[in-house]
Amino acid sequence: MPGSTNGFSNGSTSTKTMGVLTVGGLVAVTAYTVALGSNGWLWFGWVVLGLITLGMVATRST
Repeated sequence: MPGSTNGFSNGSTSTKTMGVLTVGGLVAVTAYTVALGSNGWLWFGWVVLGLITLGMVATRST
């Protein structure tokens, strides 16, 4: 929607999608950890995804 702001810099669809994937990934990794035990590679992957998302948000806001 033109002129609306929603917490992501300017409402970019790709930034919103990355945010949703990051949060969904956190939920999935946490559920996996609770059900089957910790897996370092899953947490590492989630951290990388989170950093990419933060980078996208930072570049959109400049």
